Amino acid sequence: MDMIKIFQLQIEHYEKLDGRPISLEGKANQLSQMVKSNLPAAMQGLAVLPIFAGYDELRDVGRLWDFDITGGRYEEKDFVATGSGAGPASTVIKVGFRPGLDEDAAVDLVCEALWEAADVDSATGGPDALRGIYPIVATISKEGWRQVSDADLQNRFEAIASSRRSAGQGEPS
Repeated sequence: MDMIKIFQLQIEHYEKLDGRPISLEGKANQLSQMVKSNLPAAMQGLAVLPIFAGYDELRDVGRLWDFDITGGRYEEKDFVATGSGAGPASTVIKVGFRPGLDEDAAVDLVCEALWEAADVDSATGGPDALRGIYPIVATISKEGWRQVSDADLQNRFEAIASSRRSAGQGEPS
């Protein structure tokens, strides 16, 4: 969370000095430098591997990057997952993704991916229906960033749980 705050502050500072908004690509470059500067802490086990996405107004398209521990940035075409649950999450998304997926179907697919990742990997933050705690899921479009409400996520995760129960698979651990 601190890295996010520092990143936001750096972008604001740059934009004030330059007198204009920084491009989405410029923001990705700034984040790459932050990740690179974190390398000593990463070598001690405190790695931060962000995913950065946004709507590029210059190109009129959504863009997506992931980063490696040295600050290398990689633009992805359709989707990306990172962290210890990335394997199962990526598999679910790869199987379910298709070009032109509408927002509702995309959120359903992300919820499925998070469910499977949390089921396989204890470090992945899946849903906790008992406490009413859900992962942060958001959409990004030309209109901006929008967080999916916990009430919406609750309904989606309950539907997944119901489907798994009827298939005899149970809840994520």
